[in-house]
Amino acid sequence: MKFGAIIIGDEILSGKRQDKHMAKLIEALSTRGLELAWGQYIGDDPALITAMIQRALSLPEAIFSFGGIGATPDDHTRQCAAQAAGVALKLHPDAEAEIRARFAGDPKGVTPQRLAMGEFPIGSNIIPNPYNRIPGFSYKNIYFVPGFPQMAWPMIEGVLDTHYKHLHDAGRIGEAAIIVREAGESLLIDLMKAVQGKYPPLKIFSLPRVHPERFIELGARGDPGLVAAAIAELKQGVSAMKFPWTDAPKFGA
Repeated sequence: MKFGAIIIGDEILSGKRQDKHMAKLIEALSTRGLELAWGQYIGDDPALITAMIQRALSLPEAIFSFGGIGATPDDHTRQCAAQAAGVALKLHPDAEAEIRARFAGDPKGVTPQRLAMGEFPIGSNIIPNPYNRIPGFSYKNIYFVPGFPQMAWPMIEGVLDTHYKHLHDAGRIGEAAIIVREAGESLLIDLMKAVQGKYPPLKIFSLPRVHPERFIELGARGDPGLVAAAIAELKQGVSAMKFPWTDAPKFGA
C-alpha cells in the first residue's frame, strides 16, 4: 500500500503560511512503518482541484487531502470532490448529528452555514474530528481533512489506526548512511549501481552537501537486514577508493 498527499491552499503557495502537514504525515506514517510515496501542492483553483481529485480517485494508493473543506467562499474541496466523483453534495446524517451536538447550546444555534460543513459527496463516510466535532470525510481512497493542524493531525492518525492498522510494522523500514569526504558524486555512481543491483528492494541514495562543509551522504533505505549488508558494501567500496568516511547520524536523531 502506498500513500499520497494533496495539500490545498493559496496561502501555502504564496508563502503566507508554511506547510507543516507534509512533515507531520511523513512522521505519522514512519512511526507505523509506512511511507509517503508522493505529495502535491495546489492552490484554491476549483478546476485544478477537481482535476487533481479525479486523477487521485483512479490511483491505487490511499491519499490524504488537507484543506478547503469549510463553508467559506474560498473553500472548494467538497464541491470539487463531488464534481470529480460525478455525484451530488448532500448533508451527511452522521455529520449533521456531530454538528448539531457541537453547537447545542450555542446562542447562534445550528445555522445553515454550519450545516453546510457536513455536506459531502454522496457515498462518503465521515472522519471524526476530536478537536471540535466538525467532521471531515472520505470518498473511496481519499481522506479529506481540514487545513488546521490541530484538527487534521489527530484525524489522519485516527484513519491510519482505524483503517490501516493491519499494515503497521514499526521496524519494517531501515535507513543507514555514511558521510563521504573528498569524493565527487560522479565518482560514486558505479559503486552505487553495483550495490543497487545486488540489493534491488533497497533505495541506494546520495545526498551532496555544500554548506557548512562539503561532503556526500551515501546510504541505503528499506528492509533493515538488507540495509546493514548494503551499507557494509558501500563502506568497503568507499574505502577501496581511498575516500575518508564516517558513519552518518541515524535518520531522525
